[in-house]
Amino acid sequence: MGQEAVKIAIYINEADKWNRRPLHLEVLRMLHEQGLAGGTVLRAVAGFTGRTGVQTTSLVDAGGKLPLVIEFIDTPERVDRVMPVLKKMVGQRVITRQQIYVEDSSE
Repeated sequence: MGQEAVKIAIYINEADKWNRRPLHLEVLRMLHEQGLAGGTVLRAVAGFTGRTGVQTTSLVDAGGKLPLVIEFIDTPERVDRVMPVLKKMVGQRVITRQQIYVEDSSE
């Protein structure tokens, strides 16, 4: 049998920082320290946020502004526990939350 879970996705860009360090790595570090099941950072090949122009991989060296998506899945209780810290870290960036069902792969 599987179980109900929560999937969080945070939309940031490569230039975002937390305490002068890359935000995506600091978020992953925090999630790991808090005992969450795991987290992944996905790097876009192209994208835009807000009013900025479209950034592509050919422009990476010109500013590091490609979108990144940090995703993690865990129980609602664990997710709720880290959300206050996560919201502080990412500021005005977009965070999405989905109720999901995790299949048991051993069945």
